[in-house]
Amino acid sequence: MRNHPLDGIQREKLTIRDVRVIPLSHVDPEGDLWRSGTYQVWKTDGAITQIFTEEGLVGIGEGSPYEDPARIKEYTETHMRPLLIGKNPFDVEALCNRGNESRRSRAPWAGVDVACWDLIGKAVGKPVYELLCTEGTPRRQIAIYASGGVEHAWYENGAEMLIEEALRHREAGYDAFKFRPGTDWQAAGMTLEKYAPILERLRDAVGPEFRLMHEGLGMSLGSLEAIISDFAPLLETLDFYWFEEAFGGTNIDHIDLFIRLKEAMPTVRVSGGERFRERFEAQVWLDRQALDIVQTDCNVTGLTENWYIARMAHLRGMSLIPHNWHGGGTTMANAHLVAAIANGEYCELNQTYNPLKEGIFKEPLTVENGVMTLPDRPGLGVELIDDVEERFPFQPGPYQKPNRRVES
Repeated sequence: MRNHPLDGIQREKLTIRDVRVIPLSHVDPEGDLWRSGTYQVWKTDGAITQIFTEEGLVGIGEGSPYEDPARIKEYTETHMRPLLIGKNPFDVEALCNRGNESRRSRAPWAGVDVACWDLIGKAVGKPVYELLCTEGTPRRQIAIYASGGVEHAWYENGAEMLIEEALRHREAGYDAFKFRPGTDWQAAGMTLEKYAPILERLRDAVGPEFRLMHEGLGMSLGSLEAIISDFAPLLETLDFYWFEEAFGGTNIDHIDLFIRLKEAMPTVRVSGGERFRERFEAQVWLDRQALDIVQTDCNVTGLTENWYIARMAHLRGMSLIPHNWHGGGTTMANAHLVAAIANGEYCELNQTYNPLKEGIFKEPLTVENGVMTLPDRPGLGVELIDDVEERFPFQPGPYQKPNRRVES
């Protein structure tokens, strides 16, 4: 057993020569990749960080594209590059531990952190999951759950669309499906009295062994209290596996609500934390046992910080199942983390159409029967295609736009 991923690892001579970011986009011709609440998504983005070394090795990573790939590029190449040139990626923790920075500033550092680990693995000839696994044996094959539920629209045939999607994922070999509450409830006249029978039909359709997970309702029921008093018992009755970000985000002001939600659901697990930036932000939630599942994402925290959070969660009897909604650049990091840690039950994979998931790599990460097999090559085990910028040219602007069908 090692206390740290780099304990006992031979330090190699590596010198950072340059750092660049490649912003990427896929634009849907219909401008409607997926929809939720009052908005629809017209494009999906990526922000691939590259670190070049004097020794010829190149590492890749990704910071959360939600923080605007153009801004990540500007911040990385203007502010971070001068701090990194001449440094050794083996000093990843000293280089990238920037504390409780804003989320927008944290994303560029997360991309650099992941790229450093890719370089370390390549330098020592080991996959990153082997380096991160400090006890036991890493798993090359990891369970993936289908993350979607953004196809169904309550202004159309939403109930049938949701059930059809769940059955499609079950037929593809997944054993678990997470979904969102659909398009805006107020606009569609959706109520809990109408929604409960839909969830009952869904459970009957997929059967008792198939795991169902629900993402948060926010203010859909009119109050956050109603989530605890009225919705939580329904999830218990229908044997849901977990309830994620129930109140619309892991807001520290809501920590007492999360604790009460756990008490209201003895068998349904409570998850959250996709936007935690570092271990100290997560610690209060872990110490108060406010979550059963921590879902910190490597494109926000980086691999180093998420390894610490996973260890902290494991010591408190909690799972770490990372949020993983973006493309292949995010998936490669989160998958290696899940393969390495003792409490990595699943890795999320979004089921929306997104060529940035597989299309950016020469040998993409794919799923068969709900399982992803990670490569045994050094580093993260994937390489960008040569013409990635030409195939996926970046389109600036927010990825969301108002859903006119909701407004009408």
